[in-house]
This record gives sequence, structure tokens and C-alpha cells, in this order.
Amino acid sequence: MSVLVFTENWDGKFKKLSYELVSYASAIAGMMNMKLTAFTIGRTGEEELKELGRYGADRILSLVNPALEVMDNRAWAKVIADLAEKEGSKVVVFSNNMTGKALAPRVSVRLKAGIASGVSRLPVSTQPFTVYKRAYSGNAFAGVVIKSEIKILTLAQNSYEIIEKPTGAIPETVEVEVDPSLAVTTITETQKQTGKMLLTDAEIVVSGGRGMKSADNWAPLVELASLLNGATACSRPVSDEGWRPHEEHTGQTGKIIAPNLYIAVGISGATQHLAGVSSSKYIVAINNDKDAPIFEAAQYGIVGDAMKVLPKLVEAVKTLKK
Repeated sequence: MSVLVFTENWDGKFKKLSYELVSYASAIAGMMNMKLTAFTIGRTGEEELKELGRYGADRILSLVNPALEVMDNRAWAKVIADLAEKEGSKVVVFSNNMTGKALAPRVSVRLKAGIASGVSRLPVSTQPFTVYKRAYSGNAFAGVVIKSEIKILTLAQNSYEIIEKPTGAIPETVEVEVDPSLAVTTITETQKQTGKMLLTDAEIVVSGGRGMKSADNWAPLVELASLLNGATACSRPVSDEGWRPHEEHTGQTGKIIAPNLYIAVGISGATQHLAGVSSSKYIVAINNDKDAPIFEAAQYGIVGDAMKVLPKLVEAVKTLKK
């Protein structure tokens, strides 16, 4: 019996998200007195795979087949379900990102397994198996009891600490069979964005809301993020207005992030927005309304016009970096 965790790779490389998943799954394996098997799909370098062993993976598998080089939800879900059955896995862990959301339900159906999505804490009990997830826009936690023999979990991004637990596991490459009737997806064009840090990877995020007043006023915010080696983000109204790209939208209906530092500029702090950023270690709020809800969630606050405060912050950071 084992715990199984799917570690997605991007062009053969793992990210912070992958190590967070392994750390989380390793803790569950310890609670259940089981071994942890971490696996990825597609060829990945041996040294990159060995990194999974730093965070508690007892076994590391790279599942390969030319038909799996292009992600197809049906084909991948079948391969993962087959692996879970072969390994005798009692818990299968995915990320709650787009890939995990696409695969976990399909694997759940194939294994006749109960599923809890977006969990953010370790199980409080394994008998019965009980996990918690955020509810009511992040204002509460809901307990979910999974009674099936096999449990499927998707972990909310940036919700668990990365913990080193070296095992010395040696990666294995496994040739798997793929049903050709399932692998039917083809890619006709790939567009890559370069030179921009991913929100979910950023340790520092500078985010703007309607208090920025116009799409033309973002230069100092972008400059501040660049000086801090951080990423830029925005509230939903800003992305809806087209001031910033939708990929920067954070909140309940956008990206869920948990950086070390989140600077909210001109954001009032609606419940839906806070649901996506409340796990940040430190929140700094800049708003001209001293009664804005964002100040209740922030550790530090500046009451003032963002158009006046931002340039001063930029100059202060430049001075400190000299």
C-alpha cells in the first residue's frame, strides 16, 4: 500500500508547486504508515527527478510513452488510474491547478474513489479520513469525510510548507501502455510567454485594483514589482475592464496565491479577493479609504493616494538597492 502523488513537469522541469505536493503527500504517508511514490508523465532528466527525493518521495517514477507527450485528459487519467491500482495506492494527490482539476475527477471515477478538491491542510484524522478545505470565500473551513477505500485529493496551491526530507530515492523510467483510442489530442500551435514571472511562483506580488484609476497608471506598480523581483497581479474588476490581462487576476475566481509579501494597491479588499490572497505571509495595503476592508487583513497599511504613494515607494527601494 502507498500514497501516490502526481508531480507535473513543465518542459522537463519541476517548480515550487511540485515540491509542495511531495512534502504534503509525504506527511500523509507518514500519518498512514505508508511509502510515498511520486511520479511524473513524460521524459524528465534524472537529476531533476532526484529532486523529488529531497522532499520525501520513497519512490520516483517517470512514465513514458510517445502518445503521452501531448496531454490528453482521458489517456493520462487511464494511465494514472492503472498505476494507482498497480501500486495499491490508498491516497492519490494532485495539485488543484488546471491540470489537477482536469485529471483528478476522471481518475476518481475510474477508481471509484471519493474526492476532496482544494484541500489546504493535512487530514485531521485517517479513521475516518477527514480533510479540510476553505469555504465561504475563505472565511471558514469545511470538513470533508471520504469513506471510499481510495481517496483522491487536490491540494490548493501555496497552502503547505515545503519541507526537506531526503530519501535518496533513485528515479525509475517506466514504459507504459496507452490506449490509442484515448490519446486523440493534437497540438497545432504553441505560444509561450517569456520574461515574466508566474504568479504562483512569486515570493513577492504587487497587485492593483480600481484605485489605480486607469490602465495608463500601471507603470510605477510594474516598476516596483520589477525592483522587488516580484510579479504583478490585479483584482477582478481590473481584469474585467481590460486594464490588465486576465492571467494576473487573483481572488476566489482567479489565481490563489500565498507569497511571502503581497502589496495591495488601490484594492478595497472584497471577500472574494481576499479568498485568493489571505494565505500570504505579509500583506501591505495602500488605499485612500482608511475604512477599506483590506486593512483588516493587512499587517501593514498606508492610507493615501496610490498615485502619490507608489512613486515614493519606487524611489525608496531604488535608494535601498544602491
